[in-house]
Amino acid sequence: MRMLLGLDRPSGGEALINGQPYSALKGPLHHVGSLLDAKDVHPGRTARAHLGALALSNGIPRRRVDEVLDLVGLSSVAGKRIKGFSLGMSQRLGIAAAMLGDPEVLMFDEPVNGLDPEGILWIRNFMKALAAEGRTVFVSSHLMNEMAVTADHLVVIGRGRLLRDEPTQAFIDASSGTSVRVRSPHLSQARRACSPARACGRRPSTAR
Repeated sequence: MRMLLGLDRPSGGEALINGQPYSALKGPLHHVGSLLDAKDVHPGRTARAHLGALALSNGIPRRRVDEVLDLVGLSSVAGKRIKGFSLGMSQRLGIAAAMLGDPEVLMFDEPVNGLDPEGILWIRNFMKALAAEGRTVFVSSHLMNEMAVTADHLVVIGRGRLLRDEPTQAFIDASSGTSVRVRSPHLSQARRACSPARACGRRPSTAR
């Protein structure tokens, strides 16, 4: 995501959006919106002022600020300073910023981290609604159970390598029945410390 947004340079190849590098896009917020770090905003600004500054610098009409605040449910706290926002409110503000230019491509990095069940459900349904409108919604997450009920297509990366690139259901079908044996070095140490007469530990479990 950082490479797509021009924040990092790839060691090889290219990271393009609609065939162009991010730096070449005219009015980038009209093409792609992103949420990488919900807390990476000026804490002394109000929600409306933060979005207003983004709108002004990108040639976006001021009225759009109130539209996106209403879209994410923050209209009632638009005049509140961001330093008083909860993580869930900050995530919503980040999504509002991403939506300012009404872009066709959206990128969210770990959007449900630290949220309560209500917040997770809201963001999940919001992302699904955006995708249903025909937008591209690119989400990064370590929560496979969340991706299973959110994403249509999965790209799995591990240790710098592409491991899977397929529809979510195909991934689930191929993974069902896979056994993983889990061993804990702490558990092994605890067993060695136990006397033969005491049952101090359990055998390594097999998770399916």
